[in-house]
Amino acid sequence: IRTDELSVAQDRVFFGGVNIYLTEKLPLFRFVPRAVKRLLDRPGFLKWATRRASSTDASGLGDLTLSMLRGEDGNQKEEVERLVRWLRDDIQPDAILLTNLLIAGSVPTIRRELPNTRLIVILQGDDAFLDYLPKRYRDLAIERMGQLGRMCDWIVVNSRFYGQRMTQMLGLDPSKVVVEPLTIDGAPFVNLELAKTDRPKRIGYLARIAPEKGLHHLIDAYIDLAQRPGCESVGLDIAGWLGEQNRGYFADQMARLGSAGLADRVRHLGSPDLDGKVAMLCGIDVMSVPTEHEEPKGLSVLEAMAAGVPVVLPSKGAFPEIIEQSGGGLLVPPNDPKALADALQQVLQDDSLRDELSMAGRRWVLGERTIQTQAISIAQLIVNQVQAMPEPMAQVQ
Repeated sequence: IRTDELSVAQDRVFFGGVNIYLTEKLPLFRFVPRAVKRLLDRPGFLKWATRRASSTDASGLGDLTLSMLRGEDGNQKEEVERLVRWLRDDIQPDAILLTNLLIAGSVPTIRRELPNTRLIVILQGDDAFLDYLPKRYRDLAIERMGQLGRMCDWIVVNSRFYGQRMTQMLGLDPSKVVVEPLTIDGAPFVNLELAKTDRPKRIGYLARIAPEKGLHHLIDAYIDLAQRPGCESVGLDIAGWLGEQNRGYFADQMARLGSAGLADRVRHLGSPDLDGKVAMLCGIDVMSVPTEHEEPKGLSVLEAMAAGVPVVLPSKGAFPEIIEQSGGGLLVPPNDPKALADALQQVLQDDSLRDELSMAGRRWVLGERTIQTQAISIAQLIVNQVQAMPEPMAQVQ
């Protein structure tokens, strides 16, 4: 996984992708010596392998998904036992934080072997993966994820919208669902100089390039906007990770821009690192990610606001909460390219509105939505859980 922050992870790997996939697809692979399997878990090998991977298509991973969710009863039993043995004998944690329920198949075993350990799981897009599974796999996965979620002490979500959605989908106890708003590392954005320039105005798209992220809606709106009086020089910057499975989709969108005579006004900036993202955001005047699906997070939206860039977003998912709390952008009806073009034009041509949205969003993110504030909040959640245990415990690990 590529992150913007410095990795503090150890070299010890559990459920390495290559091992897990081969164990599922090749039954005889279970008899391969452990020493060989550990070689396949080496971080260097995994980085090499993932660089050459074409895609992770959920539609073909139904059996593997269910097997992982079944834990000890799945094909990855050996790996579950190895993980829990390490937790029990070497770490003995007071609390374990899982980053999604799809990897929670070990929860029943952890409950048995570490009965005093508190379990907290973060839900952040699990449903997007589930929606690509064939229906029979999806239904079984949802049933099993609900069982695992109900075994955890707390469920953490990034928005009220997503908490309600997943509580209903998985049959969770609403009283155990805690909203911890999405945050970013504000440090790279604090000292930015938000200089005014005379360059032509530019719109930005910063998200994974895929149909569900709605790039085609933005292109519909841009083709309309670019022909309007006063917008003849407005440009478009596109950035985000592009998987092999979506290269055809992206090529189609670029072809549409070419057919509209706008190719020379559009820049594709690839999948930028943190410095590249900051540079891109400093070069645009408004950003939009008009998603098809109900977005549960909106990380790039917070990054744009931190850089003083107003946003125009569809009124669904977590976006209304972000705009309501920040005042850093405008909402438009979903799947309405004309309304999107109108809102983009308004922000681009109304300097006072743009400045107002810019200052409000930047002040909100850097003041209330940084990783430091979230770290303190989650740490307190864990401490409260540990202190609520029947017997007093030592310092939280």
